[in-house]
Amino acid sequence: MESSKRSIPGAQAIARAAALLRLVTASGANGASLHELARDADLSRSTTHRLLSALRAEGLVDRDEDSVRWMPGPELFLMGSVAAARYDVTALARDIVRSLAVKTEESAFLSVRRADETVCLLREEGSFPIRSFVLSEGVRFPLGVASAGLAILAFLPDHDVDAYLDRHPELEQNWGRPHGQQPLRTRLAETKERGYAVNPGLIVEGSWGLGAAVFDRSGRPEWALSLTGVAFRFGPERTVELGRILLAHAHQLSARISGARR
Repeated sequence: MESSKRSIPGAQAIARAAALLRLVTASGANGASLHELARDADLSRSTTHRLLSALRAEGLVDRDEDSVRWMPGPELFLMGSVAAARYDVTALARDIVRSLAVKTEESAFLSVRRADETVCLLREEGSFPIRSFVLSEGVRFPLGVASAGLAILAFLPDHDVDAYLDRHPELEQNWGRPHGQQPLRTRLAETKERGYAVNPGLIVEGSWGLGAAVFDRSGRPEWALSLTGVAFRFGPERTVELGRILLAHAHQLSARISGARR
């Protein structure tokens, strides 16, 4: 994959610009500083500034004059509005995500698979006053890390799982020992058997998550519904009940997506 990218003239510059766009959009309403973007993109500050300035000239990013932080630009909104007609399922999912939050009293989410990551599309707050803020709109995680990505990865074909793990040996280094290949494979098997994923505070201590895959017409897991909350809300009996509710909502959304795209 990387060698084919390098053989295309201009591919490196486009890949770097695309990486910066993803980082800017993932930073949310507060934006990101030049230092943060350069660090996370593994680029020099001068290269990062040059690329951001070019993207700003095209309206793809913007810079707040007071905080000097970089934020998504107006052209991204316009492009996204057009692309949404083909790719966005939030209109189909919004009431289901809201129902999930109401019935469980926990924060509920819809995430979409994008290559080797999940991206959060919707967040609906539950009524319980103590909340987890690991996930919000635009936040990305590698597959297998957050509960949504664990659920999606678990239901991909075995050869896709093997290829993904071969591409990402850095998961353990970046996310801790539970994300080493063998512990992750064990959790994937447990997820497939159970039907939903459980993240027992592996990203932020004390913040638990449950995730269930949502399937397209061909049976591929392309989205996930998930719940997050504080650990004491996820005792064994309640986790089973939350998982049952989560699966029911995920099945409902899968059926709705399949019916809408016939």
